[in-house]
Order: sequence, then C-alpha cells, then structure tokens
Amino acid sequence: MKIKKKSLCAACLLALCGAAPLSWAELPAAGDVFIVQQAPDAPTVSLGGTVVAYKEVTLAAQVPGRVTFIAGREGDHFEESKRLVTLGDEELLAQRRALLAQLASAEAQLRNADVQYGREMDSPQSRTAPGGMGLPNLFDQMFTRPAESFMGDRDRGTERSADLFAAGIQVQSARNTLLQLQAEVQALDAKLRDARSIAPFGGVIVKKCVEVGDTVQPGQPLLTFADVDYLQVEVEIPARLRGGLKEGQMVQAELDPAGQRVPARIAHIFPMADRERHTVKIKFDLPQGVSEPGMYARVLVPDETATTGTIPIIPTAAVRYNGSLPGVYVLSDSGEPTLRLIRVGEAVSASMVTVLSGLKVGERVLTNPGPNVSAGWAKDMGTLR
Repeated sequence: MKIKKKSLCAACLLALCGAAPLSWAELPAAGDVFIVQQAPDAPTVSLGGTVVAYKEVTLAAQVPGRVTFIAGREGDHFEESKRLVTLGDEELLAQRRALLAQLASAEAQLRNADVQYGREMDSPQSRTAPGGMGLPNLFDQMFTRPAESFMGDRDRGTERSADLFAAGIQVQSARNTLLQLQAEVQALDAKLRDARSIAPFGGVIVKKCVEVGDTVQPGQPLLTFADVDYLQVEVEIPARLRGGLKEGQMVQAELDPAGQRVPARIAHIFPMADRERHTVKIKFDLPQGVSEPGMYARVLVPDETATTGTIPIIPTAAVRYNGSLPGVYVLSDSGEPTLRLIRVGEAVSASMVTVLSGLKVGERVLTNPGPNVSAGWAKDMGTLR
C-alpha cells in the first residue's frame, strides 16, 4: 500500500518559509491544519463573584416587644413607605398618656407662675407685708414703716427686687419642667415610630427572621428587604488588576447555571483594598432580568500586566476532551499528530478560544480531528509517519 503524506495548506507553507503569518481572522479554512496564533487583545482573567441586589437592608428591632404584624412573605413586593412589621406598643401608649397628664400639670404651673409674677409687678408684697411690731396694717403703714426706713432697718426697694427675682425663678422653673416633659413625649413618639418598620424603598422581602408572636429585643433582625429590579455582581479582584479598570468600563460576565454571557458595567470601585487578602472589591451592573440575587457569576477582567504574545488562540473545534481533560492534536515536523493536554482559557469569539498553557504560537494543530484520529495515524487523512 502506498503511503501518501498530507500536503500542507498555503498558510502553513508561508509560516514554514518565514513569511508573516496571517491573523486568525484571515486564515482560510484549508484542510484540518491550523497554525497557532497569538491573542489579538490583552488576555482576560475570569474571577468569580456573587449576584447581589442593588439595594438591600436588614430591618432590626429598635424597641423590645412582641411581633403583632408582618406584611407578607418572601417574594412579596411593597412600595416605598409601606408598613412591613409592627411590634406591640401598648406599654408605650400608656407611658405616653401619663406624660401627657404631667405635661398638662406643667402647663398649669407655668400659667400660675406667670400670674404670680404679674401680681408682684403690679402689687409688690413688700408694700403689704406686716411690720415688725405686728400692729394693724393701717397703723403699721403710718408709723412703723416710716420709722424703720428712717432708722435704716428695712430697704423696701431691695425687698421688691428679691420678690421679683423669686417670682421670675418660679416662671423659669415651670417653663423648664414643661420643656423637659415635651422632650420626653417626643422621645416616646420616636419609640412608637420605631415599633413600626417601614419600607425605605420599593422592593421585595428577601428573608423573614421572625414570625407573628415572637418576642424580640433591640438589635434583633426582623427581615431583609431588597430592590431586586437592578442587580450587580460583587467581585474581589487581585490588586494587580485594579490599574486596568475604571468606573463605567464595559466587560463580559458569565452567569450560572447556563453560562450565559451578558455585558456588565463597572458601577463602583471601592477605594481601599483588603489588608489581609490584598484584593479590591468591585461592583458590576447587570442587565435587568438576567439573574437572581445569590447566584454565582464570573466576570472577565482584562489583565494588562500579562504579555499578549504569550497567549495562543486556536479554533474551538480543535479541542478534544478525554473526560474533563482538554487536549489537541499537534503536528510534529514530520507530520505526525501527537495528543497534548492543554489548559483552555476564555473564548475570544464564537469559534476561537485562548490557551493558557500547553501550546506555543506557531505550532500546528488539527482543527477537526475525526473520531479515528490517534497519536500517530488518521484513517480519514491517510497514514501519517
């Protein structure tokens, strides 16, 4: 049987003769041989992250009490300012009624102090106060008070100033008591508001932490509320990749479980790296309706620190899997196919994929090896030696 060697395509002959290789997009689909090319752009790094809601809050109890009302269950949507959870407020309402009674008494005391101050202004007590001899008022005003003033025993102006000052102090004290009670009523009203958890924005209940009838203490979580109309991917990226990213930049994201690729926009880059892991947290905006919070996602981040020429690309059809191990058939100088294991990178188009290790630029691979191809011969191409 006569053995025929496989003829090389025109692109292969140009490469072997030292001519400039064509780009992978310009290579003709000649035969089943492809010359490994270098990636046209900077390589990308696939980083895993978690899909999170654009806004998410955990509503916690601010006052102790018993849960008397929950608006709905997980997945129910509520508009902004809707009541979500209510705690029992009977004791708080009783305290408020007691404070209102004290407030009314304080207002009455303030009015009385104002009246007493006005009387002291119009009719000073120093004029009508009994003298030192204890005689009737008329005799005291005619003889005793003039004698006391002449001898310097009493100063009526000083006594009147002291009486006015004492009356003013009573007015100020009553006013301060009233202000204190008003502040206590305001603080109690704030506690009454805290007994009701209100939706801070439109969203859905993501998780319930309590049920009606549960007794809670301050700080205990009640439920998690989130806006799931807009989603983001939260990723911790290595610090060395931070320099190639900026807010507003578009990248590609792969979503589980189908591996769907969607565009993602860098929404926020946190200003400080993690001190222990030396990573930077970045949030990427996703299109609406493509995923759900808590799902796993991968983001393809450009790696500008890597050398572009060291990243080979080959047709996706050239990759063969032995179980979970990818490999390609590499043609030697004599034309013999040899199976070589590789590490597959990210796809650069619908038909091309990068190779992270196992291949070098310029090597020849079989793009469509048939089922009978093995390391040394191929029935559909003739025997290769």
